Formats: sequence, C-alpha cells, structure tokens
Amino acid sequence: MAAPGPVELGFAEEAPAWRLRSEQFPSKVGGRPAWLGLAGLPGPGGLACARCGRPLAFLLQVYAPLPGRDDAFHRSLFLFCCREPPCCAGLRVFRNQLPRKNVFYSYEPPSETGGSDSGECACLQLKTGAHLCRVCGCLGPKACSRCKQAHYCSKEHQTLDWRLGHKQACEQSDPLNQTIPDHNFLFPEFEIVTEAEDEIIPEAVEMEDYSDVTESMDSQVRKRY
Repeated sequence: MAAPGPVELGFAEEAPAWRLRSEQFPSKVGGRPAWLGLAGLPGPGGLACARCGRPLAFLLQVYAPLPGRDDAFHRSLFLFCCREPPCCAGLRVFRNQLPRKNVFYSYEPPSETGGSDSGECACLQLKTGAHLCRVCGCLGPKACSRCKQAHYCSKEHQTLDWRLGHKQACEQSDPLNQTIPDHNFLFPEFEIVTEAEDEIIPEAVEMEDYSDVTESMDSQVRKRY
C-alpha cells in the first residue's frame, strides 16, 4: 500500500478582485467562476441540476496542475452545486487543463504586483467573444430581446435579473455590465490559500498514579453491595 502523500489545508481569505481573475490561475470559493480555458466551456445543459433542473451555482475552484504532464501544466477543477430549496442535492465537477504554451495566457508566470479592480466587463465576455450570464458567470447563449446586450444562461436567470434592475436599465446607453445588481445567487467570494499540514509528532504523556483513586472506587462499590 502506497504511503499517503502530503496533506494541504485550504483557508478562505479575502483578496483583491484582480487576484481572483482567470489570468492569475486562482483557487477560490464563491463569486463567478474564473474559467481557465476560455473555449469549450460547459453549456447550460451541463450546468443544470439533474434532480430539479434549475441552474447550478458555482461553489469553488482549485488550481491543481499535474507535474510532469505537458498537457496539464495549467489545470483547474470546478465544483457546482444546487442551492435551490427544497432540492439542494445536485453536484457537478468539471476539469479544465491547458499546456503551458496556449492561446489564452502568457508563457511566463502572471505578475504578482497588483492590478486594477475597476470594471466587470472582462468578467462577462471572454476573449473568444463568448458572453457569460450576468447572474452566474457561466456561458450565456441567451440575450435580452430588447437591448441585445445582457446575456443569460437560462430563462430563470433572465427573469431574476429583470426583476432586480435590468427592467429599468435595459434601454440605457451606459454599459449594462457596469451596473450588475446583487442577485443573491452567488456565494460570497474568497481566495483559497493552501498550507502544508505540519507533521504531527506524538508527545510523551506523563501517566499519573491513579492507584489511590481506583482503591477508593473499589471501596465504595463494596459498601453498596
């Protein structure tokens, strides 16, 4: 039986928005998914709950490259779940991987000096031109029939966005992506920071002398019986 590998513990911590974008290869929980490969993403059918049919919500993603695998130099796992009561039962995991040399990212490691947190447009339209849902951040093949600017993954999310502000903003000239309301569909967003678990060394415990206590208990038992 192979010896167990090292254990890494994950902690959810607050982080600036730029650190949670795709080009930083983040591990994170909540918010919209920071897709790794910007093409071939799962469509609405692949992200529907198998039990109730409602759109699944993004829960977390983990950046997990495989050493020694050229085709998995970049590799992320995405976990989606159903959060619609009374169901809350559906779970789905997707894997996305890329070689180091690809059409989406630089060959060199990303900068860690900081970035701009302004604007959400880049989060809702991929470099490939594909649009993402304003509510959940997954592929949005459906568009508002009026403005043709707001995109959605499903009728449910289009209706939700319409009730929470798009009805008033639909025909405005300002970019709609800058005025996205809180739909209360996404989980709170945090970065997942991992640390290796320290090896636990058993400590020698000094055994106390319990002989007096044992004799006292035996004496009480004899008195009762």
